[in-house]
Amino acid sequence: MDEYAAAVTLDPRRAALLAEAILANAQTSGIADECGLARACDPQTALAQLDNYLCDIKEMRINDGLHIFGRTPDVAVWEACLPAAALPELADCGTREMAALMTALDGRFIPPGPAGAPSRGRVDVFPTGRNLYTIDPRHVPTRTAWVLGQRAANELVARYLQDHGDWPQRILLDLWGSATMRTGGEDLAQAIALLGVTPVWDEGSARVSGFTILPHAVLDRPRIDVTLRISGLFRDVFPQQIALFNQIVAAVAALDEADALNPLAAQHRTVPDAPVSRIFGAAPGAYGTGVMRALIGNDEADRMSLGQGYLAGTGYAYDADAPRPSTGFAVQVRTADAYVHTQDMAGQDVLDSDAFADHEGGFAAANSALGGRAALYHLDSSLPEHIKLRSLAEEVARVVRGRLTNPRWLAGQMRHGHRGAAEIAESVDNLFAFAVLADCVRPHQFELAFEALVANADVRAFLRAANPAAAAALAARFTLANARGFWTPRRNSARELLAEMGA
Repeated sequence: MDEYAAAVTLDPRRAALLAEAILANAQTSGIADECGLARACDPQTALAQLDNYLCDIKEMRINDGLHIFGRTPDVAVWEACLPAAALPELADCGTREMAALMTALDGRFIPPGPAGAPSRGRVDVFPTGRNLYTIDPRHVPTRTAWVLGQRAANELVARYLQDHGDWPQRILLDLWGSATMRTGGEDLAQAIALLGVTPVWDEGSARVSGFTILPHAVLDRPRIDVTLRISGLFRDVFPQQIALFNQIVAAVAALDEADALNPLAAQHRTVPDAPVSRIFGAAPGAYGTGVMRALIGNDEADRMSLGQGYLAGTGYAYDADAPRPSTGFAVQVRTADAYVHTQDMAGQDVLDSDAFADHEGGFAAANSALGGRAALYHLDSSLPEHIKLRSLAEEVARVVRGRLTNPRWLAGQMRHGHRGAAEIAESVDNLFAFAVLADCVRPHQFELAFEALVANADVRAFLRAANPAAAAALAARFTLANARGFWTPRRNSARELLAEMGA
């Protein structure tokens, strides 16, 4: 691509040959498929789209190894992105962590400190080693979160409009308590903005005191019927926000507006005596969806049964009444035009934790089982000034290219012996899970992972020596991916290599 950019002005004939070679390579490597290149589009458009995709991967932030408790990070690495004062604090992290552990074991007081992500500007979290506090729930969503939530809502609506040529009517949005604590409620703000409502804050305390419904003249688009799937932690920590959103939903459902401008009110008019339930989650005291537990424990688990498990694990409505069992969630999953999950921290991605497959993959399986055709989106807000919305398939492809098969990431994990090997194997588990649960993993992505993790003699030897159990589990996942039709290896020696890995 760099050669092509230089040749465009200096040697147009050579530039044309390079463009042809680049696009051919993009097709054979699978990159064209990943970034949605149509074979019929003109070369200039295709090259620009390809360049954007490659830059997105190049700029991806990945972890260099794992955090080691009691060891201070390399301050030199942070000099470019932290103010000097935050660097007298960063240098003290390792000592503070170890001292705090000994203090806790001695039954003594540990000074408190704020929680948050340094990558999003929260330098006040340094030094680490303090007892974390988060946020006053009465301030959620904060004014800053409202600004960013509106931006995220606009990105989502614009992308859906671009993909489908029409406004979305119904969206299901995942809300996690941990993310709400870190961001001050950006996800909740996004949901409120999609409904065409704005929060009202008390001027003296900055606490949320109510809301205002925006007129369509200001909104400039139809309202969107939003359903929240809340995590167990969100349910436990943010009851005020559950109550606030229920009030907003009831108010929007009661508006006398045309069906096309207010699909929530339109649906409510068909069953006016039924409660307007738009918040669902696990039963009180329960956490997670159970999808990944069912999948990892059963090699024969299929999308239909796992989708039904997701619905069963989210069978409680949290509306104006006490939490109650409800079949309403299945209706919202089946009729959703789109689903969105927001990732707010850099260095975190859809393959590094089974929680993403549990929720995003679980919804995809349930939507498919019910005959729905929702668009699946993953919203990256780790850089608030540069929010990125990708389809789930695009996000999986980006992580496979940018992290899972990246020699630099692998080298970082290999420094940590058995724990690093376990991290590598877990990422493959999650890739396999997304293949089972959603149509978002392509066969060549398994091939890329196989070449990087199994066919590579150095990585293979490391996995076998450092963590034989992780090596065997990883080999079993590739074998199962092949058996279930997700991947056909190109190497004749693949079966032998996998047998060696699992021995």
